[in-house]
Amino acid sequence: MSLLSASMLVSLFRLLSFLPLPVLHAIGLAMGWLVFLASPSYRRRFIDNIERAGHRAHLYKAVGEAGKGMFELPFIWCANPGRVLRTARVEGWEFAQQALDTKSGLILLTPHLGCFEITAQAVAQRTRLSALYRPPRKAALKPLIEGARARANLHLAPASLAGVRILLKALKSGQAIGLLPDQVPQNGEGVWADFFGKPAYTMTLSAKLHQMSGAPIVLVYAERLSWGRGYAVRFVPFEGELGDTPQQQACAINAAMEALIAQCPAQYIWSYNRYKVPPGVARPEEMQ
Repeated sequence: MSLLSASMLVSLFRLLSFLPLPVLHAIGLAMGWLVFLASPSYRRRFIDNIERAGHRAHLYKAVGEAGKGMFELPFIWCANPGRVLRTARVEGWEFAQQALDTKSGLILLTPHLGCFEITAQAVAQRTRLSALYRPPRKAALKPLIEGARARANLHLAPASLAGVRILLKALKSGQAIGLLPDQVPQNGEGVWADFFGKPAYTMTLSAKLHQMSGAPIVLVYAERLSWGRGYAVRFVPFEGELGDTPQQQACAINAAMEALIAQCPAQYIWSYNRYKVPPGVARPEEMQ
């Protein structure tokens, strides 16, 4: 992507950000169906993933929700932060606050569910947050995405050893960090663990940070409300047993993500290639 096209995209996002959220969601609903019908590979992965998870009954709604998730980004990233946060209704913050009160830090985990981009802003409105961030593959998009995500009290930590050090330092200072535990990690950064009954390469970082810092784990997701009425940002305590091995820990976190997704299955990004094999990683069957 050229610098010119990147600049045009930034301008388009800023222009779209002035539209009311209900309008953006209406456009997204239509575009979600357009992409679903026009792309066989997208459609096949979408259906395979939602069927494997046992949520086929939510397929039609999920198609529209996927489109809404794309077209709400200009609003979430580029609109005035105060305007964005007025659309967020926070529930269960007391679980996060109780964890922060321990002074051991706080590990917030959110899957690709609902409007996960707004969860970081909602947290940063209440406390300092350092969020793990993987730069986009296209360097021209970096200014747009990093500039949009870098809000007051919200700090980005690159998905690298330096970023891990930033996260650990934040935890040791009693601060909050945020991770997407269902994001496929790079070689050496994960283990194979079942996700909806199929092995998925799963990050081990969240459990390692918990072991190194003693920071409590809290789950968070933002359910997209109907008719563009905004979002319900919900904090849920992690009640699983992590276990002793990386495999056990990854399985426990995946199980927690499955339970969270079941709260609003139509809003998970089922098109995400969760089961891909990262370069250099042996497939599960090759390890037996």
